[in-house]
Amino acid sequence: MISFPLLVALIGVALLFDFLNGLHDAANSIATVVSTRVLKPEWAVLWAAFFNFIAFAVFGLHVAQTVGKGIVDAQIVDAAVIFGALTGAIVWNVVTWVGGIPSSSSHALIGGLLGAGMAKAGSAAVVWAGVTKTVVAIFVSPLVGLLLALAIVLAVAWSSIRLTPLAVDRRFRKLQLVSAALYSLGHGGNDAQKTMGIIAVLLYSQGYLGGEFTVPFWVVLSCQAAMALGTLSGGWRIVHTMGSKITRLTPAQGFCAETGGAITLFMATMGGVPVSSTHTITGSIVGVGAARRLSAVRWNVASNIVVAWFVTLPAAGLIGAGTYWLVSLFG
Repeated sequence: MISFPLLVALIGVALLFDFLNGLHDAANSIATVVSTRVLKPEWAVLWAAFFNFIAFAVFGLHVAQTVGKGIVDAQIVDAAVIFGALTGAIVWNVVTWVGGIPSSSSHALIGGLLGAGMAKAGSAAVVWAGVTKTVVAIFVSPLVGLLLALAIVLAVAWSSIRLTPLAVDRRFRKLQLVSAALYSLGHGGNDAQKTMGIIAVLLYSQGYLGGEFTVPFWVVLSCQAAMALGTLSGGWRIVHTMGSKITRLTPAQGFCAETGGAITLFMATMGGVPVSSTHTITGSIVGVGAARRLSAVRWNVASNIVVAWFVTLPAAGLIGAGTYWLVSLFG
């Protein structure tokens, strides 16, 4: 049983990660709406932060359950494991944010948790069913986002065939506000729940949940608020990469990308799958660009992002394991 001040400090570190998650992933919610000039950056982050926060009122807590007890065995979790997991995720988030690389905060957290858990108890700590579901989602979520975006592009093209380019632009400038809101809702619903799961499993391991794994409502509100505040702070380096370096977007294309990404996140969140909002929106943006023509996508930028996807889990895992060993050595 750890001391109460240490418990509070660990919860504070978890909320710091959640804040950085919002900061790092703000680009996912606002890049398209900013790059198409539908909203100014300061209004875009306000729009995204609001829908990030209210996501708890829309979705259940299935993702929090998966992260809390479906990645590593909740029985082996202690303060050192949680600190290692959070350190792995935070360090990797900061490194990729400084480099303007849109990597996955979600998979950084899961990688850190796996690394710290395995450093303590070896492979026996791993809940393979949950990890398999998460790893499969690394590949499936961007593909689903891409295919949905392609289908929505086709539907938009057919529905707009009799409209002038100016009329199409005006229509989708309004509709993109809706699609950006839906994407931010999906982002807040899926990503904030990962930190809820981390805090809940910490409370469970210390006996504060009465022997039953649940997510207290104050944890839900704290995590949603921390993510919303992070989004409000913006992540402008990554906004530039997501919004203009992969492909140039019009309001109609931005609507298609955000809607495809939002549908993917909604499905994953309701199914309790901790997916990456970064992977999802990247796949959707690539799909929209490729629908125009393959050469419209800057494939060298997209390939660099894909490399970051593969590196994130093991990199955060190594940092998480190293942190656990250091804490254990000096603890």
